[in-house]
Amino acid sequence: MNPLLVEMGQQAKKAANLLRKTKTNQKNQALLAMEQALYEQETAILAANATDIENAKEKGLATPMIERLTLSPERIKGMADSIRQIAQLPDPVGQIEEMNTSPDGLLIGKQRVPLGVIGIIYESRPNVTADAAALCFKSGNAVILRGGKEALASNQAILKALQAALVSVNLPKETIQLITDPSRELAGEFMRMNDYLDCLIPRGGAGLIQNVMRNATVPVIETGVGNCHLYVDQTADLAMATRILVNAKCDHPSVCNAIENLLVHAAVAEEFLPVFAEALAPYQVEIRGDEATRAILPSAVPATEADYDTEFLDFILAVKVVSDYDAAIEHIETHSTGHSEIIVTDDYQIAQNFLADIDAAAVYVNASSRFTDGGCFGLGGEIGISTQKLHARGPMGLKELTSYKYIVLGEGQIRGTTGE
Repeated sequence: MNPLLVEMGQQAKKAANLLRKTKTNQKNQALLAMEQALYEQETAILAANATDIENAKEKGLATPMIERLTLSPERIKGMADSIRQIAQLPDPVGQIEEMNTSPDGLLIGKQRVPLGVIGIIYESRPNVTADAAALCFKSGNAVILRGGKEALASNQAILKALQAALVSVNLPKETIQLITDPSRELAGEFMRMNDYLDCLIPRGGAGLIQNVMRNATVPVIETGVGNCHLYVDQTADLAMATRILVNAKCDHPSVCNAIENLLVHAAVAEEFLPVFAEALAPYQVEIRGDEATRAILPSAVPATEADYDTEFLDFILAVKVVSDYDAAIEHIETHSTGHSEIIVTDDYQIAQNFLADIDAAAVYVNASSRFTDGGCFGLGGEIGISTQKLHARGPMGLKELTSYKYIVLGEGQIRGTTGE
């Protein structure tokens, strides 16, 4: 094991042991200090980000990647606001979720406890550095971050501000650490730090997530690739469907809760397809359609089967005309990544069927998938969107970064011989 990782792991374990006993008011004080530190270090953070952007452009990174990388005063304010909101949320650590009396008179309860040391591997979004650090900290966990090399200067500048805030309230700066060596070899070792990491959370595209799932020996919480669908039913309010489609596709196409697939009931395809194409035209969205779609929209590019499995993270939309509701469900079941799925319909029973039929982390009726977000769900922020079913599912906030232990209170009880 690389000596640097061993040292970081040891420091994180020590910090985690202290943090799990740290009172809520001190954690909140530290979070408010982090918020202030981001504003105080805004000039330095933006300067570091400008360096990252310049390097990214020189390397020919795609426009969506550069957009994800870019910080601004507004985005720094968003990071600071998220930290303040996290400070205002209830602390899950120490909460007693259940307390029951056993036949032996024992009081047996479940108490929320931190996971311990969390490792996070993510890509080009420097705001993840602040969001992840704040969520892990409030939930009582130390964290070791490993961001993408394209955001290294930005991440270091943000880390400097956050660590200064910790020190200002007499907490160890090693509570939040950042791996600055971008090598794949070191990343591989990081995924196998079983002696120090209690869990590992990847946050990024399909390649990153699958690499971690294949190579990590540390327990992994899988965050989701978002191959999200919008199905326009034959009873849909088409004006509503258009508004939802434009928001879900074009508001922020490079995020996992943007839709990538549009399914349209054949009964409304002739009317709806030209309307939505016109609405998407200002955004220069490339429409990739099946034969039925192209018959109505000749400008559409022929869709391949692979297109229906692709998280584009760009102004590209795969479109298919389906014969009925069952065909839409079959398509979603075949291609969905279990992130967020939408139906637009005026039929109550169809809406209820969709909620029952679709197995995803978030299922929407007549609303945009862009709401699949920790802030929108009242969690303050999120460490990621989990598409797995064990431990956590959907936006992962404070509670999802904790586990529990049983606490047992007695009055001298002993267990009798059972013959086993």
